[in-house]
Amino acid sequence: MTVTTEAEDLLRELAPQVLGVLVRRYGHFDACEDAVQEALLAAALQWPEQGLPDNPRGWLITVASRRLTDELRSEYARSRRENMVAARAPADEFLSPAADAEPAGGQDDTLTLLFLCCHPALTPASQIALTLRAVGGLTTAQIAHAFLVPEATMAQRISRAKQRIKSTAIPFAPPPEHERAERLRVVLHVLYLIFNEGYTATSGPDLQRRELTGEAIRLTRAVHGLLPDDGEVTGLLALMVLTDARRPARTGPGGALIPLAEQDRSLWSGTSIAEGVALVTDALVRAPLGPYQLQAAIAAVHAEAVRAEETDWPQILALYRLLEHLAPNPMVTLNHAVALAMVRGPEAGLDLLTTLEADDRMAGHHRLHAVRAHLLETAGDHEAARAGYREAARRTTSLPEQRYLEGRAARLARPDP
Repeated sequence: MTVTTEAEDLLRELAPQVLGVLVRRYGHFDACEDAVQEALLAAALQWPEQGLPDNPRGWLITVASRRLTDELRSEYARSRRENMVAARAPADEFLSPAADAEPAGGQDDTLTLLFLCCHPALTPASQIALTLRAVGGLTTAQIAHAFLVPEATMAQRISRAKQRIKSTAIPFAPPPEHERAERLRVVLHVLYLIFNEGYTATSGPDLQRRELTGEAIRLTRAVHGLLPDDGEVTGLLALMVLTDARRPARTGPGGALIPLAEQDRSLWSGTSIAEGVALVTDALVRAPLGPYQLQAAIAAVHAEAVRAEETDWPQILALYRLLEHLAPNPMVTLNHAVALAMVRGPEAGLDLLTTLEADDRMAGHHRLHAVRAHLLETAGDHEAARAGYREAARRTTSLPEQRYLEGRAARLARPDP
């Protein structure tokens, strides 16, 4: 019998909570993570046959704890192990409680676990991989597939991240108060990167990777549940929900890319749009303004336009100006140029794009060439636009984007005499 989708979702939700309990209690992040994976496997095998326990979280904690103490028993001498475990474990740990009983310390450590996985001592790539593995519950194979790298490569990346945590003795504890805001910013940025990679894959044959967008939204919902009053957490969740609402309309037959202006908006998720608008409205009213809230507000303006022609571009332009002032970024400037062109004409947008040519982060980026080509096409300079589309197609590693850009260039080709 296979585990049901409902049980699978429950296991993924509980995995970071169980791992957090074990790491807080025993330390040894890598050994705890292995023990949790074994407990999840045991649940997937036993629950379909024996039924869901009364306390699934307690069942997983108990089973994982037993796996971990077995591992420690084999790794250390008996006397050393007994001293270490007795010192760290609750007094009733060895009374063999029922497998579905809730052990002491039932707090949710998901946020602390996220802080650990996104610690500044780890590289951004390691932060993403470890977050998806330890907090998201994805297997190494699933993460490797999502990022189009060999499973062995991803396994090494995750292993190095665990070793880094061990070698630097990073504590399993919330960051000090003076570090909390910055560390939370890193957590949100990692979730944002995961979502973006899923929404527009940087390479490969598919435009979108739903497993990544879905996981990013799920994890951000978890953080929002723990920090419901944080405006940027709410803003990021709103941004993801509003952006993902457009997913069904973004691709056509064969996975071909459909740009925003040409999408069938009847395919957009009305439920997701309503949720996203409510979230960002609440954040803007109650919390200090932040970059994710502004991006969500821009997404909300797009979402509320029934037709592309009805988009309130002046409002979007004002929001991009505010965003660029609050969080300067070349990608924000790129989008600002598009909004400016929609309000004041393509020449104004092209003028703004010239400010990015000296920026090493954007000078060779395919999106800069693509946006410039689009504005040149709008301005009537088809020859320069065609060259720009071709250059953008040459630089992108996404096959759907490459085909789209090559198609735009082909449509602008002069007919043969």
